[in-house]
Order: sequence, then structure tokens, then C-alpha cells
Amino acid sequence: MSSPAQSLAQNLVQSVDWLAIAPPTITAVVALVVLVADLFVGEKRKALLGWFSVAGLAASALMLLPLLDGDRSTFCLTGAPDVCSYTADRFTLVLQLLVLGGALLAALLSVTALKDADRGLPEGEYWFLLLSSAAGAALLPASRDLATLIVALEVASLPAFALVGLRHGDRKSSEAALKFFLSSVTATAVSLMGISFVYAATGTLHLTQIADRVENVDGQLHTLVQTGVVLTLIGFAFKTAAVPFHFWVPDTYVGAPLPIAAYLSVVGKAVGFSGLILLTVVALPSYADVWGPALAALAALTMTVGNVGALRQQATRAYSAVRLLAWSSVGQAGYLLVPIAAAAYSDDPERSIGSTVAYALMYGAVNLGAFTVVALVGRNKTLNRVSDHRGLYASNPLAALLLAFFLLCLAGLPPGIIGLFAKVTVFSAAVEAGLGWLAVVMAVNVVIALFYYLQWTALLFRAPDGEPVVHRVPAPLTAALALTAVLGIALSGAPQLVLRFAGTGLF
Repeated sequence: MSSPAQSLAQNLVQSVDWLAIAPPTITAVVALVVLVADLFVGEKRKALLGWFSVAGLAASALMLLPLLDGDRSTFCLTGAPDVCSYTADRFTLVLQLLVLGGALLAALLSVTALKDADRGLPEGEYWFLLLSSAAGAALLPASRDLATLIVALEVASLPAFALVGLRHGDRKSSEAALKFFLSSVTATAVSLMGISFVYAATGTLHLTQIADRVENVDGQLHTLVQTGVVLTLIGFAFKTAAVPFHFWVPDTYVGAPLPIAAYLSVVGKAVGFSGLILLTVVALPSYADVWGPALAALAALTMTVGNVGALRQQATRAYSAVRLLAWSSVGQAGYLLVPIAAAAYSDDPERSIGSTVAYALMYGAVNLGAFTVVALVGRNKTLNRVSDHRGLYASNPLAALLLAFFLLCLAGLPPGIIGLFAKVTVFSAAVEAGLGWLAVVMAVNVVIALFYYLQWTALLFRAPDGEPVVHRVPAPLTAALALTAVLGIALSGAPQLVLRFAGTGLF
């Protein structure tokens, strides 16, 4: 007979599926290598750290391919092998692709931005922080217990605070970082309190066990669980930039280095929405009557305030291009919330969540493409105004055409078929769930958004003020433009592939 000590040791031993955890692990290892290598690499060779980081992110993304053959789980309970802390299913892989792909494109933008900054940004620290944040963001969609979820959320968020305020002596950057830090810390504290209430009522951290036990909690604990659900929603509303918890977004995007603004607009949202989906649809489906109406109201409010805020931006105002994209991202967050709210009322919640994931893939590709063109123009006109793009077609026809395509995708107009397809999919999810009023609000907001997207698009083809400025496109920006353009155009040619690929596999 084995002794109690031997039994305990056997229970503590975990067999780790290294292939399943490879994407976030490789990213984290590359981050540590970059941090150490920075001590030994001379100033003239710092650019090598950037290209090594790009290669590491590409390798992490490629490690998703061997995982497509089936679901894999690891860090499971010894007595319950189907209850695990890490699961690489279709939902996880799609969002990890979005996170790592978004981080890769942000890294390509950063290579040029760091060179242009001329040592204004510390390169070693920059790449370490970006890779660390990407590792946490890639871990979060795979998290299937509350502890791993919160750790992943903080690993993704904490380096982002530093990245926003990394420019030394820049008051605007420091103010943005402080605002971002305070709002995120508040959100985390509120989320932790809500999660602690749920844990107190169920006695478990694993999402699937919470879903089973929360239905049978003592009647006296229902109020505790409901309060926990509401507090958790409030915390993640900060992370997703949902109104009224969006106030940090415009100033943070303006104060951050442009590649980090692009990173936050896509990867930051992927983190928030994946955590929100796991907590609501996976862990707390029996409390859909609490989080469903709350998310529906948040979706309506977020898309309306975001689009009105973007509509009010003046083309000649400093940093208006970044501010417009920031407010646009708030509006897009409202669209992303619609299918999650619909999942509370739908007979097929997996299909509703698939609509959110499909929309997130579309938004990620074209929004990063738009940021890439803004970064290109901003190399010569550092105030990043919308009016700086006037006559871009005369100086760089390809960049102008691509920006027009990206903006039309965001607007949901041809030839941006993928944007139209994604919006129709989200709209259908709301209608099928019986949320007709929310579908009407979304339709009105789509019309509002058309104005500022088309206004910017038209500006690209107007006669330039003075002589056209020739924009030299460095190799990293060329690669980022090519990747986003190929993805957007290919998906516009076969939009059905997005929804098929975005099947969540959560149930």
C-alpha cells in the first residue's frame, strides 16, 4: 500500500502537454531571451532584437497549426481528467491567432517606429514588454479556471501600462499611462471581488464546475452570485472599453506609441472579449437572465457613444486620425458585444459566439491595416491629423487605395465584403435571439458610422494642398500592409470562410 505522502505526491504530479501550451510559452521564452540579450547587444545592433521578436511571434503563430487536428487539454485535475485549467479548442486557437497575428503586425510597425524614434524609446525594454503582454493575451483564451484567467489578464495588462508611458519626458504619454493604469487597476479590483463572490458560492475555480454547481447553490446565495456576476461584468466592461467605462481609450491611444495604440485596439479587445465570453457563456450560463440584458444595454450604449464620438472629430485637430480610430474602436466594441448578449437568449449560443469571433477577426485585420497607413503618413506629418491624408492618392496610390479599402471594410460597404458580411452576421444573431430593438440600434449606428468613414475615404482622393509628399514605405511597413491587405481581400472574396473557421467549440 502506498503511504499518504506518496498518494499526495502522485496527485500533485502533472503531465504537461507541451504542444498545447507552445504558442504562449514560446512568446514568453522569446521575451526573456530578448531581455537578457539586451544587456550584451550594442546600441548599433539593437534592431536585431526587433527582428528576433518578430520571428518569435511568427514561430508562436505557426505552432497553432499542429493543434488544428483536435481539442487538447492539460493541467487537469487528477480525480477529474475532464476538468482542466488549459484547453486548446477551436475557440482558443482562433483567438490565439488573432492575438499573435495582431502582436506580429504591431511588432512590424514597431521596428520602423523605434528606428524613427532615434533612441527615444528603449528597445530592449520595449520588446520585452510587448512580448510579455502578447504571452499573457495568448494564454487567456485557453484559461478554463478563474485563477489562470486573472493571471493571464494581468500578464497581458501590466506590460501594456508601461508600453503606453515608455517615452521618456513625454507628458502626454505619462498622462495616458496613468489614466490607463488607474482605470485598469480599478477594473481588476472589481472583477476580483465579483469572482470571489462566485467562488464563495460554488467552492471551485474551474469554469465547467462553476457552471454545474451554480445552478444548485443555496437560495440564500443567489444574491451573492448575482452580485458577483454584475461586478465581473463591470470589470470586463473596462477591459473591452464598453461605455461608460471607455473614458481612458482616446487619451491612451494618443499618448501611446502608434504601434501600441494599434496593439491595444485589437489585442486588448481580444483579451477583454475572450474573458467575458468564458465567464458568461461557459461559467455562468444559468445566470443569462442577469448578464444578457446587461450586455445588451452595454452594446447599445457603447456603439452609440463610440460612433457619435468619432463623428465629432475635426479633421484638422492634432491627432484626430488616432482619436477617430480610438472612438471607432469603441463603436466596434459595441457591435462585438451584440452576439454575446444574444447568446443569453439564443437556442444556439455557440453560433452567437461564433459571430463575435468572426467579427473580431475581420476587425483585427482591417483595423491594423488602417493603423499601418496612419503610421506611414505619420512618418512625415507627426501630428497624425485626418487632414494629413488629403491627396494621399497623388503621392502613394497603393497606400490610399488600401486605406480606403480598410475604411470601407470597417463601414461595411463593398468592396469591403468581409466587413459587410461580419455586420450582417452580428445583425442576424441579434434578430434570431429576439433582440429586434438592439438590431435596430445597430442599424442606426452603422448609418452614423458611414459618414465619418466615407468622409475620410473621400479625403484621400481630393487634390492635395501644395506639392504631394512622397511617402517612402520601409520594409516592415510594407510587410504589415501586405499581410493585412491580402487577408482583407482574400476574406472579402470568400467571407463564408471566416464564420466556418470561427466555430467556437466551446460546448
